[in-house]
Formats: sequence, C-alpha cells, structure tokens
Amino acid sequence: MTKETNKELDKEFGITDSEEVVDITPIESKIEPEKKKKVREEVDDKKKDYQYARAQLYDIVEKMQESLNDAMDVAAESQHPRAFEVVFNGAKNAADVVDKIGDLHKKMKDLEIEEVKVQQHNTTTNNIMMTGSTAELINMLKEQKNK
Repeated sequence: MTKETNKELDKEFGITDSEEVVDITPIESKIEPEKKKKVREEVDDKKKDYQYARAQLYDIVEKMQESLNDAMDVAAESQHPRAFEVVFNGAKNAADVVDKIGDLHKKMKDLEIEEVKVQQHNTTTNNIMMTGSTAELINMLKEQKNK
C-alpha cells in the first residue's frame, strides 16, 4: 500500500494523523511487597544458615586436626597398633567432614540455580495488548530498529 492509499483509508475511517507513540514494553509482574520481603528474608536465612554450617564444619575440622596430632604423638611414643588404628579412623572421619564441606558448597550452588530459575519464571509476561493500528506498530518497530 502506498502512503496515498493509507491517507485515503484514514479519511474514510475517520482516523486522525497523530504521532502518538504507544509503549508496548512488557509490564513487570506486580508482586506484593510483602511477598518480596518474605522472599528476601528466605534468601538471607539460607545464606546465614550456609555460613553457620560452613563455620561449624571448619571448626570441627580444626579440632579433629588437633586431636589427630595428639593421637599421632601418642601412637608414635607407644608404638601400639590400636593407637595407630585410632589415628587412621580419626583421619578418615576428618576426611568425611571435609567431603561434607564440599557437599555443602554443591547444595548451596544448586539452591542458587533454583532461585535463578524461579526468578526467570516469575518474569514471564503473557497477553500484551496494544491499542493502535498495525501501521503504527510497524512504524514504531522501524523507529526502534533505527535507534
């Protein structure tokens, strides 16, 4: 269609030539402030719990290391097989605690990934409506493309 044809159709249908720009950007879903606050508190609690659990595990590893050093001294002095067995069992337990620290990191990372997915899911906007003609929409899109 040519511009003349568009002008004739505008006259016929009583459409005024206006330069009104219609904003069709999606509107962010409106979440109640209380819900946002609750989500923030849950995230803060998760971080606090993670930091607390991590600190406790580190403390346990340090204490176990001290105990292992003392047990190793006793085993070396006594040369008793049972003393060495206790040291090896203590070392295994300390290694298990270190593995738990790694598991804790993995779990926290999984929680963060899950939170990102939830946030992405909550930002989906459906049923966007524009009032205006398709010509106006095309012109607006062309202007946006040129910018």
